[in-house]
Amino acid sequence: MKEFPDVIAWSIPAFLLLIVLERVSYLLHRDDDEVGYGGADTATSLAMGLGSVFTDLLWKVPIAAAYALLYALTPLRLAELWWTWPLIVLAQDFCYYWSHRGHHVIRILWAAHVVHHSSQRFNLSTALRQPWTSVTGWVFYVPLVLVGVHPAVVAFAGSVNLLYQFWIHTERIDKLPRWYEAVFNTPSHHRVHHASQGSYLDRNFGGILIVWDRLFGTFAPERERCVYGLTKNIETYNPLRVAFHEYVSIARDLRAAAGWRQRAGHLFRSPGWRPAAPDGPLAAAPGEPLPAAPGAGATPA
Repeated sequence: MKEFPDVIAWSIPAFLLLIVLERVSYLLHRDDDEVGYGGADTATSLAMGLGSVFTDLLWKVPIAAAYALLYALTPLRLAELWWTWPLIVLAQDFCYYWSHRGHHVIRILWAAHVVHHSSQRFNLSTALRQPWTSVTGWVFYVPLVLVGVHPAVVAFAGSVNLLYQFWIHTERIDKLPRWYEAVFNTPSHHRVHHASQGSYLDRNFGGILIVWDRLFGTFAPERERCVYGLTKNIETYNPLRVAFHEYVSIARDLRAAAGWRQRAGHLFRSPGWRPAAPDGPLAAAPGEPLPAAPGAGATPA
């Protein structure tokens, strides 16, 4: 049985220390266009992060079992050599891009990911605002297992990806050198991803690399001040409501749906989708912003 260090768990003390240092930096100096920290908001983010540590332990059991079964069935085996590790990390990041994009354009997946976007602030504590229903992403990494990457290696590469993304949740770092901004995900790129205005919706899905967004038409540079949160904010700091509010909304829509076609739409179409009048075609709700790119859905409440 392969074992790798849990880099996220080992990094928690560093996460908390960096959050404190960033908070102190705001006390010393804060630019007019920076949102900064809020006590209740930070407490909610930390509560969501702590809760995700325990819920992830539950979700890991069925996911690990599914991966182990698929790994046993595939005849392929990818050796973990010095030159294959960069390829594995690259492939994992590619799968992460599609997982992340899928969690923005398919409503039942968005119901989990919306937690991470629910804060109207953008700081290092926001990085810890994680869902308690993270079971929804495992299927996007099945191709890695099927080509012979051991499930433990897949999990370790995923932890490395998440570890990288912690530091990009900040307003305190301006744009980095042009060559770095061209290849890697940065605070500037990720601020755009967390913004709620129309020109920024459903952009910059990359984890470590931003090249996937450039290749697949979902990249947007940071040009105007970002307004963080949802297009319709939930206005709550209650962790339970933050964790499950979109599932409640889906259940409400399913009860009101007229037939299975509408129910399927509420589950699997973009989060902003609404059925039109009975004699008209299915369409987005009036007033919903149009998708930011082909195939991308609007970020709703």
